[in-house]
Amino acid sequence: MTTLPASDHLVPTRRSLHRAAEHLLAAARKRATGDISLVPAPGGVATPPLGDGSVVAIEGADVVVRRPEGVRRAALTTLAETAAAVGIEPGFPWTKHRPGTEYEPDAALPVDPAAAAALAAWFALGEDALTTLVAEVPAEEPSAPQIFPEHFDLGVTAGAVNYGFSPGDDAIVTPYVYVGPHDVPSRTGFWNAPFGAYRTWQEVTTPQAALDFFHDARSVLGL
Repeated sequence: MTTLPASDHLVPTRRSLHRAAEHLLAAARKRATGDISLVPAPGGVATPPLGDGSVVAIEGADVVVRRPEGVRRAALTTLAETAAAVGIEPGFPWTKHRPGTEYEPDAALPVDPAAAAALAAWFALGEDALTTLVAEVPAEEPSAPQIFPEHFDLGVTAGAVNYGFSPGDDAIVTPYVYVGPHDVPSRTGFWNAPFGAYRTWQEVTTPQAALDFFHDARSVLGL
């Protein structure tokens, strides 16, 4: 990470991408497979391949649907307009658990290309670091890195600890890397958040820096 976008570009972009990730990408995956998680992809995030071989992705400021028969791409403008342009159904089909964002099909979704690129790079950095961490702790039965659309963060669980990368949220505006033990320690010293500990993307600029943070947390936890 070198040039970081200003928060007045970053926050609206993150909120727009989060809404699209839930109500376009995760919605398409749930309708096709029953699953909802996403993965980092070049330029942003994507569904894993669906049953028919198609993939729905956010690439920069666009939504892209790749099917065996061809590719459809449209700028992210509103959920309804973009969904119609690429031929998918908008709106997360929730039952018991509400999505993290409201479904407002005609609300404008502003995306700053530089901010979108920076967030895509953050997820790519996170995937690199988490993949290495997972390989280091096989005895803890770690999950695969995945993006949870309700929070729009990339994470894994290993043993009784969550490790992840958030693009930011209402509590911490800047993107951050975090460690969240299931049994959260007291908020003193290393543990600087209600959920555990975090470092911002100004502090963590490489996969190795993220791994160093994870290793420090594990050492404090006695792992």
